[in-house]
Amino acid sequence: MPKIAVSTRKGLFFIDENKSIYQSAFLGDPVSLFYKDPHSGIMYAALDHGHFGVKLQRSHNGGVDWEECGCPVYPEKPDDAEDDKNPWSLKLIWAFASGHGENANQLWCGTIPGGLFLSTDNGDTWSLNESLWNSSQRKEWFGGGADHPGIHSICIDPRNENHIFVGVSCGGVWFSSDAGETWAPRAKGMRAEYMPPDQAYNENIQDPHCIVQCNSNPDVLWCQHHNGIFKTEDAGINWTEISDVDPSTFGFACAVDPSNADKAWFIPAIKDEKRIPVDGKLVVTYTQDGGKTFNSLANGLPPAPAYDLVYRHALTIDASGQHLAFGSTTGSVWSSENAGDSWTHISGHLPPVYAVDFLG
Repeated sequence: MPKIAVSTRKGLFFIDENKSIYQSAFLGDPVSLFYKDPHSGIMYAALDHGHFGVKLQRSHNGGVDWEECGCPVYPEKPDDAEDDKNPWSLKLIWAFASGHGENANQLWCGTIPGGLFLSTDNGDTWSLNESLWNSSQRKEWFGGGADHPGIHSICIDPRNENHIFVGVSCGGVWFSSDAGETWAPRAKGMRAEYMPPDQAYNENIQDPHCIVQCNSNPDVLWCQHHNGIFKTEDAGINWTEISDVDPSTFGFACAVDPSNADKAWFIPAIKDEKRIPVDGKLVVTYTQDGGKTFNSLANGLPPAPAYDLVYRHALTIDASGQHLAFGSTTGSVWSSENAGDSWTHISGHLPPVYAVDFLG
C-alpha cells in the first residue's frame, strides 16, 4: 500500500506501507485538509483554529518540518454589496488542485465562503478569482452542511490546463474554459429536492458534495450530490441521475478509477439530520459498468452496528486504481489493495478523520 496522510480533528498523521503511523504533525490542532503538489513535492496542511482563524502550513521535506505560509485573504466588503449575505472573510480551506502544462506553477484553493484563489509562488501569496466571485449568481449561493457556501472540488482537465471545474455547496458546478477568466454553470440535470418544485433543477442552487474527474476520460465526471449520485459523459453539459443504488444514494465521498471511467466508489449513509450508515452497517458501493449496477463491498469492514460517517475528502484512490483508503468520524482508517474487494483496518483510535490522501 502506498503511504497515506490522514487529516483529523486533532492533527495530521502519516501511515507507511506497513500500515503503521510513522510521523505526525500539529497534534491537538484541527487539520481540515492536506495536499501534496505533484510537481514540486511541497506539502500543504490547512489548519482550522476556529475563533483564531485559518492557517496554512507547508513542508519542503516530506512533513518533517513545517513553516507557515500565506493564506487566502478576501478584499474588504464594499458598501454596495449589502445584498450579498455571505461574509467576505476566510472560514475554511476546503480544496486544492495543481495546474499542469503551461500552468504547472498554479496552485488553486477553494474556500468557505465560496472563494476560489490562485497562487503562483507555492502559497506565499494568493489572489481571489474575481470573475467567479463577482458573478451576480454567486449571491444566490447558500450553505448546506456549513453555514456558508463553499468550493470543495476543483477538477482540472488533464488534456487542457485551461479547462477547470469547481463544485460548490450549495452553488452547483461551474466551468471555465480559459483558466478562470470566465465561468458558466455546468449542472444541467442535477436535482435539488430540498427546493420548491419550480426551482428543483436550478443549476445555481445545487448541492454537490464531491466531484471527481476520470484522468483517462476527462469528459466523464462523477458527483455525490445531496440528492443522489450523478454522472456526466459530456464534460458537465448534461448530468444524469443514478437512483437505483442499495442501500442509499446519499453520501459525501466518491472516487473514480483514473484509467476506467466506468468504475466508481461511494460510501452511503442516511441523509439530512440522520447522517449515519443505513441500518448501522458500513459499506462501500461500487459500480464497474458506468452506474448500471452496483455492488456493496464490506469484506473486512465492521459488522453492524457501525456508525462510521465518511466525509467528502476522506476517500481516496491511487493512480493504479487498485489502492483505496478512507477514514471515518470514529477515527478509523481502512485500506484496500484490490479495488475494494477486501479492506484492512489500519487504525481505530485516531481523532475524527476529515481527509485521506495517498502520498504518491
